[in-house]
Amino acid sequence: MAMYPPIFSICKAAAAVTALIGLNPCRLYPFGEAPQSTVKPYAVWQSIGGSPENFMDRTPDADSFILQVDVYAETAAAARAVAEAIRDAVEPHAHISSWRGEGKDSETKLRVFSFDLSWIVRR
Repeated sequence: MAMYPPIFSICKAAAAVTALIGLNPCRLYPFGEAPQSTVKPYAVWQSIGGSPENFMDRTPDADSFILQVDVYAETAAAARAVAEAIRDAVEPHAHISSWRGEGKDSETKLRVFSFDLSWIVRR
């Protein structure tokens, strides 16, 4: 089993997500970084915390992760639409744990919508 949540495969399989951020390539990038000159809108994700599900008598059978997702777009409406599509795609598998807010990125000048996911991944 993978040591991280399957956010990319779930989002890539969701037509509502790929209609907004593409299929080939799907513009959802790990480690919080997108390639320079990426087509907008796009989203990035990164693991910001988590822990194994520890037991006293056996090894963990699952890991919990907290992911931060940031959506970048030219307009607020586009950023919100992508965030909504990603939310709808992942909520059957994970929980939104925090809405981090929205604003304008000082470096890229793009609109940003940010939220956190709590995800349990079985080993």
